[in-house]
Amino acid sequence: MIKNYWNRGSRQKTITIVVTLVLMLLLFFLRDDYQPFLLWIRKYIFLILVIGLVMFFGLRSFRNSASVGRRIMILVFLLLFFGMLYVIGGHFKMYDYVKTYNVFNNLNKVQINELPLTQNERIQPLRNIFSMANESVGETKDVSLPHLVRVDGENKWTMAIQPSEKYTMQQISENTEEVFAVSSTSPFPRFSNENRIPVTFSIGESLKFSRNTYNAVVQRFNIWQLFTMEPGDTFYMKNDSGKWVEVVSLIKWKGFFFPYPTFGGVMIIDSGEHDFNDYIERVLIGKGTYVSPENMKNYPFLTRQNTLSEKVSRLQAESLKFLGGFTDPLPWKMETAVKIPDLPEDQNQQPFVTDFDFSSVDAKAYNGLYHWFGLEPIGEERTSLTYSVFVPADGTDKLFYYDHAAKKQGYAGVSAMPLKIIESRKEYDWSVNKPVEFRPYIKDIAGRRRMFFLGTVSAVKDGSAKFDGSATPDLALVDSEYRDVIWIDVKRPSTWDETVYDQLNEAWRASEGIGYFYEEENRTSDLDLMQREMDSIRSIPKINANAQEIEKLQRKIDSLNSAGN
Repeated sequence: MIKNYWNRGSRQKTITIVVTLVLMLLLFFLRDDYQPFLLWIRKYIFLILVIGLVMFFGLRSFRNSASVGRRIMILVFLLLFFGMLYVIGGHFKMYDYVKTYNVFNNLNKVQINELPLTQNERIQPLRNIFSMANESVGETKDVSLPHLVRVDGENKWTMAIQPSEKYTMQQISENTEEVFAVSSTSPFPRFSNENRIPVTFSIGESLKFSRNTYNAVVQRFNIWQLFTMEPGDTFYMKNDSGKWVEVVSLIKWKGFFFPYPTFGGVMIIDSGEHDFNDYIERVLIGKGTYVSPENMKNYPFLTRQNTLSEKVSRLQAESLKFLGGFTDPLPWKMETAVKIPDLPEDQNQQPFVTDFDFSSVDAKAYNGLYHWFGLEPIGEERTSLTYSVFVPADGTDKLFYYDHAAKKQGYAGVSAMPLKIIESRKEYDWSVNKPVEFRPYIKDIAGRRRMFFLGTVSAVKDGSAKFDGSATPDLALVDSEYRDVIWIDVKRPSTWDETVYDQLNEAWRASEGIGYFYEEENRTSDLDLMQREMDSIRSIPKINANAQEIEKLQRKIDSLNSAGN
């Protein structure tokens, strides 16, 4: 058809050339719009080829068949084939099942025999931070989703203060001009003054068109990356020069048969004003500096950092259900199959980004941020902790897991924690207060390494979709072995371990035969208390029996001296 139109004359040739050029320009400039379709083809390339081959040979046989009965049989076969494909692959999710198995087979799994210690415990849950940040900005501003990252050697929640999505003109014309950086270990998060950093990004998550983070990153992809990469989570942090940058985690799809997602590196977007050169670069080739997983070691600020998309880490942790074999998670077996427990009332599901110290663990692992998962048996009624999973948050090609079930520890899992908290404080109105985000708290206490879950009580208004954050929330530690709840002072983290010991030491002593701990500290404090009591007692002066006679003689001496003068 195009050839016939071309041969009609010079006018038609000109139109054909112009239309072709316009289409090519549109394909070039709008690649961020159709890239999700290219990625969809990459994800399902195997199924697309199988369906295409079946359709091709089926329809060819149908057309070449003279018999009506044979044609009906071919149609019935095609209907059965596509029906079974939908039921098995879609309804029973066998496609995702095999995809997760591919993740498991290509995962660098390391089993550890000792739990790492937690450090720099964060006080507030993610949703509380998000709620308080939104309370600190005006009507025309929004706050991006917080992420826990390392800034100047300290763990902080960082998020961008960006133009609100309610006001389209601001999304088109304005920049992201401030970033919140709030300490995660402080019981009093402040969203003003020094925690509100002035920094300009011409690329932002809420901005429009080529200034949108997703669009700018996709425009930066080469042809092959358009089929294999997708942007993930967006983080705000300082680079090695001390300047604030926007770091976009990338997800790379690997494999031909049932492709699966992996960590694909990051795209670094520098801060800076929007100008004409910036506009030309964004429209033509996008924005950002691509750093592959292999080259991240050349950027110190990206190591031991939180740059991994949670979409990738969740699938990696979920793939441990195949530790018992390919068929173990099937309904008729499930001997070791596990799941990631999601709590319906918790607005932030696993993973929980936590700071771990691996110094005492026999594994080549760094001390820093990890994505932590507490896996439980796949049944809804089973809430025991089966595996603790530690995925390096900087995308390092390793996954560490600790097998609680094999050691027969009998620990309670995350999904058992809310009822423990509710049972311990029956006077609370639990219809508006929710125990949320039970992250691990692992410490050496009373001669043993013990595992607790640190939970926060957050309030939520009726009909509200957001938690109402408090500067001093109620915190509780739940012993995963003894199931006891210890309410702790949010303002005094240094006393938490001793508070735990004070409440549970007698139970530990009766069950484990442990000795006495914190005795030296207690004895010192007792001596100090006794000294303070002694100092507060009014002293009684000693009485000299000859004092009156001495005083009389002294007066006589004084009078004789005065007479002689």
